[in-house]
Amino acid sequence: MTSSERPRVVVLAGGVGGSRFLLGVREALLRRGAPQATAIVNTGDDLWLSGVRLQPDIDSVLYALGGVNDTVRGWGRAGDTERVNEELQAWGAGWPWFTLGDLDLGTHLARTGWLRDGLTVTEVVERLSRRWPLGIRMLPMTDAEVDTRVRLEGGGDMHFQEWWTRHRATLAPAAFENPGIVDAAPAPGVVDAIAAADVVLMAPSNPVVSIGPILAVPGVREALRRTSARVVGVSPIIGGAVVRGMADVCLTAIGVATAADAVAAHYGARADGGVLDAWLLAEEDAGLAASVDGLGIRAQVAPLWMRDLELSAALAEAALRAADA
Repeated sequence: MTSSERPRVVVLAGGVGGSRFLLGVREALLRRGAPQATAIVNTGDDLWLSGVRLQPDIDSVLYALGGVNDTVRGWGRAGDTERVNEELQAWGAGWPWFTLGDLDLGTHLARTGWLRDGLTVTEVVERLSRRWPLGIRMLPMTDAEVDTRVRLEGGGDMHFQEWWTRHRATLAPAAFENPGIVDAAPAPGVVDAIAAADVVLMAPSNPVVSIGPILAVPGVREALRRTSARVVGVSPIIGGAVVRGMADVCLTAIGVATAADAVAAHYGARADGGVLDAWLLAEEDAGLAASVDGLGIRAQVAPLWMRDLELSAALAEAALRAADA
């Protein structure tokens, strides 16, 4: 595939890293004159709070593509206020350590109302996507509620958002679970999008709690293994360290080292029952290319930092080129 060709692209994504990567994908495809991409977004972070349904990863992608995200905090709406959140806390409602902005609450209320009216999560996401010209079609990974729970080494469990936001991943996790996911199904359009794709990209999102739940939805791994598209992953590890957040704690909990080649091995080669054809390594990890090649996954080295739109677009273009046989 050359830079002048117009591939149909599917991206598996979640979180801030996924949002930044999708901005780059959109820009790279615009420069190619290619059709819009389809983003399959993690919904394992979802939760009910104060009677409303929150979808943190869906909203991160929505706000970023809509150009209304808070780039300083890394989440929520730019210029948001917190009057309602302060009132909720005065009533002892919600979580005092989980801030809900007023504009953000408007999204949650709209979503909750539509869900209670009988719309599916897919239909709600489609409605939310009409607000701004996103340039990327968004699909949730599933319409089922499969919120992530963290089982702790010392006993007990809690919602992922409490473990991540309140405790900052300081409580040792024994496992990450998505109750009900074995009975879930891919959201309408997910399997068809993967089947029709020319390229499937795996964003540099948290492998355990962002990409992991997507792959755990029955039928998604099988669709990735069957597709004629090349499946290219982008390492979330640069120079042996996570770029953002506490993904290293998540990886350690499942027995995966915080190293680019170890994460590639975790996903596995398609030729060996895994999901990857190629893997983008950071320049800082170029020495691991032979290790990745030895897994049956074609290693490609590229700058992975996404400090601005130009760098994100260059990374997306590198990922598209890595799909070349």
